[in-house]
Amino acid sequence: MTAEAREAGSPKDLAADGGRPLDIALLTYKGNPFCGGQGVYVRHLSRELARLGHRVEVIGSQPYPVLDEHEDYAGRLTLTELPSLDLYRQPDPFRTPKRDEYRDWVDALEVATMWTGGFPEPLTFSLRARRLLRARRGDFDVVHDNQTLGYGLLGDVGAPLVTTIHHPITVDRRLELDAATTWQRRASVRRWYAFTRMQKRVARRLPSVLTVSGTSRQEIVDDLGVRQDRIHVVHIGADTDLFRPDPSVRRVPGRIVTTSSADVPLKGLVFLVEALAKVRTEHPDAHLVVVGKRPTEGPVAQAVERYGLEGAVDFVKGISDAELVDLVRSAEVACVPSLYEGFSLPAAEAMATGTPLVATTGGAIPEVAGRDGETCLAVPPGDSGALAAGLTRLLGDAALRDRLGAAGRERVLGHFTWAKAAEGTVARYREAIAAGRQPRGPRATAVDTAPAGASLRSTTPPVTATSSPLVEGADTESRATC
Repeated sequence: MTAEAREAGSPKDLAADGGRPLDIALLTYKGNPFCGGQGVYVRHLSRELARLGHRVEVIGSQPYPVLDEHEDYAGRLTLTELPSLDLYRQPDPFRTPKRDEYRDWVDALEVATMWTGGFPEPLTFSLRARRLLRARRGDFDVVHDNQTLGYGLLGDVGAPLVTTIHHPITVDRRLELDAATTWQRRASVRRWYAFTRMQKRVARRLPSVLTVSGTSRQEIVDDLGVRQDRIHVVHIGADTDLFRPDPSVRRVPGRIVTTSSADVPLKGLVFLVEALAKVRTEHPDAHLVVVGKRPTEGPVAQAVERYGLEGAVDFVKGISDAELVDLVRSAEVACVPSLYEGFSLPAAEAMATGTPLVATTGGAIPEVAGRDGETCLAVPPGDSGALAAGLTRLLGDAALRDRLGAAGRERVLGHFTWAKAAEGTVARYREAIAAGRQPRGPRATAVDTAPAGASLRSTTPPVTATSSPLVEGADTESRATC
């Protein structure tokens, strides 16, 4: 059914905002919520959009998204798998595929980019998504891209496009280059992040960009060159039904909890480890639990060994949502030591449980955590001494912990929930759809076919895989830079 036909109809049920329910394609090239913030965003936003009465089809690559199914919105939330070659999967990352795994030239491009030290997934996912979307023209009212920013999403993708940029990945690139100590490491970082040149070019041509904080909005203007009038802030938040206080969970004396999905400079974990060594001089029972993978080498592993903290720093990985919430509840203090965050979900989630927070002022963290001494203790990024002072103060003052914990919970409830995020996102969808009805130039007439291996809904006619040129005007550029 075309978008025009759906608009002309009179659906039995309206969406929560009183408008017609929308058919939404939500794209994510990395969708597993246990692998990073992009997956968390897709999981919670898709659920809340479905709760509002809209139909959401999440289209994702490996590691595949995890969706929250519920009888209240049964049939309105579905997953379409759009497989890559999964070159970074465990236990064989950077693998070379077997000959019979190659399906088309996009697969060859993916492998060639990996072989030469680049990161291919934003480009190759965008090309596969473009084929699928063009083959299913008319199925969707709006396409929502979750920070792919690949050349394949330029031009006509069959519906108005809205893109979320959590923060420019150029920030990560800059921090990793600053931390690199050899020319070989700097060369490797530059090659890995070569895809950011593509993302910058794509971002400048997007009609509607969503971001999660005012800080990210300014970074997108400064780093990517996107016009301010095209960028809209829609705050995300915590799942406050899941992350809530529970007095029955015992607080463990001296426990500090943090989340660090990767041992990268951006997360500032090494400064927290250094701070813990100082805190333990006054609070010998102080210990750190890190939600993330234990590094076997690098600055964090070296700091743990240097300060003799092997028994005082634990890493947990692969825990369930319920286990994560109880872990945060059990801590006397939660900490966000990041040098930069585009939003900081860990801060919002910790505050939602009523756990008092020590957080840096890096990036958008103050927008989430609030003012120092009112809803958190705020310290400068990259300062282990300041982190130690804040942690020591909170561990030694139960009344302060109770006050900050309660105030933090109230702040999240008032400003940062997924329901509010979904409502704000739908408003931007409707603006994009209305703008798409305005007169514009000729639309592309070529329709690519869906890539081999795509798992489509049963209502979709069978399609076959063929090769397709890159987006008009971008073919040589994308091959050279990614």
